[in-house]
Amino acid sequence: MVSIKGGHKRLVTGVIATATAGLALGAFALSGTANGATESAEAAGAGKHAKPTVILEHGAFADGSSWNGVIADLRADGYPVVAAANPLHGPASDAAALRTVLDHVKGPKIVVGHSYGGNVISEAATDDPEVKALVYVAAFLPAPGESALELTNKYPGSTLPGTLDPVTYQQADGTTATDLYIQQDKFRHQFAADVPSGQAALMAAEQRPIAQAALEEKATTAAWKTIPSWDIVTTEDLNIPPAVQRFMAKRAHTHTTEVAASHSVAVSHPHLVADVIKRAARATVR
Repeated sequence: MVSIKGGHKRLVTGVIATATAGLALGAFALSGTANGATESAEAAGAGKHAKPTVILEHGAFADGSSWNGVIADLRADGYPVVAAANPLHGPASDAAALRTVLDHVKGPKIVVGHSYGGNVISEAATDDPEVKALVYVAAFLPAPGESALELTNKYPGSTLPGTLDPVTYQQADGTTATDLYIQQDKFRHQFAADVPSGQAALMAAEQRPIAQAALEEKATTAAWKTIPSWDIVTTEDLNIPPAVQRFMAKRAHTHTTEVAASHSVAVSHPHLVADVIKRAARATVR
């Protein structure tokens, strides 16, 4: 395990989580276009040491722009990148959406998930021979039968519940559902404490909600059981307690890097995140 500026932080309550995944067919947030990413991967495939395409899955309370710094770093080093738009409706449906991206982009792939996006990539990548490595970024690595909510509550430390702004609405079939936002005035402290205040304010305004039901839905598969996995554990995280992150990383036998960062580590430490992705690529794609 690599430790970067270590540091354990004592947190308080526990419940719920965040994060990411999926995307409906054609709903890409890319560093280019869907076809462009495919063409880049195919063009790279002509070389002896082709670089895999990196598929990025954001989490709850975020969108594809949360990967901007990571994308810039990866592209500068010649990696094709696709940042998928996560519906944030539930692991099964979000994974089905992400699989449309995985199927569309040909060649070897490194799949990366932030927060709830970890739930999604764990399901979407199962039995996909073109996915060479998984990278979890302050993310969930659920085992079958576990939910994001259950894992968050496994150890104390999450202060997310007290910051949430739930919005209940009526669906087309007459049933009600609830979307969860983070209150904008609490967003930076809760989600992005090490991000500059102006940038955090933009993130708060642009945040995408997650369905409450998505955090309660149980995983059915765990791709990390068969695909080599890397994990970035954020020791200043107020969403997913560090103790929970360490438990999941140890159970999955991941190559683990710890960093004193908030839940928004891809925004505050993009080069670190990109470096871990590149390490996963170099170790698994020849």
